[in-house]
Amino acid sequence: MIFGRTERGKAPVEPVTLKILVAGGFGVGKTTMVGAVSEIKPLRTEELLTEAGRPIDDTSGVEGKHTTTVAMDFGRITLREDLVLYVFGTPGQDRFWFLWDELATGALGAVVLADTRRLEDCFAAVDYFERRSIPFVVGVNCFEGAPRYPVDDVRQALDLDPGVPVVLCDARGRESVKEVLIEVVKHAMAYAADRRQTVTS
Repeated sequence: MIFGRTERGKAPVEPVTLKILVAGGFGVGKTTMVGAVSEIKPLRTEELLTEAGRPIDDTSGVEGKHTTTVAMDFGRITLREDLVLYVFGTPGQDRFWFLWDELATGALGAVVLADTRRLEDCFAAVDYFERRSIPFVVGVNCFEGAPRYPVDDVRQALDLDPGVPVVLCDARGRESVKEVLIEVVKHAMAYAADRRQTVTS
């Protein structure tokens, strides 16, 4: 089946839709990640950075950034005929965190996008998903010129549980982002199976 058309003689397939969040600090590449993978024109709620926001929007390391997400980014990707992901990018600054609870409702899992130059910026997102028992994957966005660290070093620096996947990625590359999203789905399914087993045992 192709969206809107069904092959002759085959019943239409109703795809399962899953919600994935992309979270992380300011300027880490969330909007870029959603846009890179979306098969539709992504919905963006970006506004220009202003002088008034300069004291609270730390642009060190991302000096070329001129806009910021003020509500969310939204995109969609079809992984299989019967599986569609809705991808929501969260705003990065503290003052917009009140939106996270709304965006997280019904989410299967999340990507916490990290920049090794400002690794501490993703602590809040890691803490958010841990506290709410939402399975997540850490995606290390490999910026040009940023130091490269082994995955185990990143895991240790973020004090992650051993079961949390850490993957290197390029938020600009469709295939790279797709692999991260597939990892989220796999991790979330394994997480749900573990919890079911714990409840029944």
